[in-house]
Amino acid sequence: MRRRPRLNLGGPPVHGWHMESHEWTEQTSEGKHYYRGNFLGGSWTVITTTQKRNPEWTVVSEPPEEIWRALRGVVWRKYQRKRCPWERVAQLDRILGDEPQPRG
Repeated sequence: MRRRPRLNLGGPPVHGWHMESHEWTEQTSEGKHYYRGNFLGGSWTVITTTQKRNPEWTVVSEPPEEIWRALRGVVWRKYQRKRCPWERVAQLDRILGDEPQPRG
């Protein structure tokens, strides 16, 4: 007998693998840039666009340090509100070459 998949109604992921998305914007001389950091399967992907409606996302293949630091700031604020696990903050610290701070 085949089991029906369980619905996930806002709780923790049923299957163990889920993508986390963390978004922020930056104002530049060319206009507003939208960024999204996606975490899936233990790795990060950063994408960007300049359009809010019908965006055409572009993958940032080798994000500069400024983008990693902005993403770390977004993830840190989410961690403080208990919306993100500490491991995400520590992993971004390691990517940046910083020693991960103790939980706090």
